[in-house]
Amino acid sequence: MELNEQVGLRLRELRERRGLSLSELARRAGTGKATLSGLESGRRNPTLETLYALTTALDVPLSSVLTEPARGLVLRPGVDGDAVTAALLERVESAELVSEVYRARIRPGAVQESAAHLPGTRERLVVLSGRARVGPSEAPFTVGPGEEACWVSDGPHVYGALEQAVVEAVLFIDYPRGHGG
Repeated sequence: MELNEQVGLRLRELRERRGLSLSELARRAGTGKATLSGLESGRRNPTLETLYALTTALDVPLSSVLTEPARGLVLRPGVDGDAVTAALLERVESAELVSEVYRARIRPGAVQESAAHLPGTRERLVVLSGRARVGPSEAPFTVGPGEEACWVSDGPHVYGALEQAVVEAVLFIDYPRGHGG
């Protein structure tokens, strides 16, 4: 089964578990009903921005649609956004947090504007190569190789490459327990 089909099945399962119609979830996520229908049926490839909007509206971490909960399998390849490609490497649940680890690439020449995630969500980006501008939209950080930026991501935030080279990084996202899908 292809990634888009697996993500679509998880989206439908999570939506139905919450008793939401296609129309209601699309409205809450600010996306079109046809887009959501296409994603759930596996006919459309999901973007990172759309998946974040949908999982935030469903009150679950992004990894909830990127893993098969029964077996805990991580799905590959990564999911693309406007400027970022992210591949889930690990998802760990503790009593306090649901933590996700992603291998991230930020493409030059584009900026990704990410909407607010679940309340209390925190992100940390460790740059391996290149220079990035990341963090809260109103006050992003500049980070280079070996440096990291940390921010609360329950508000709008951005990702962008500062040079004409791809930024290679590791992204950690921590969601407060209670949001786990």
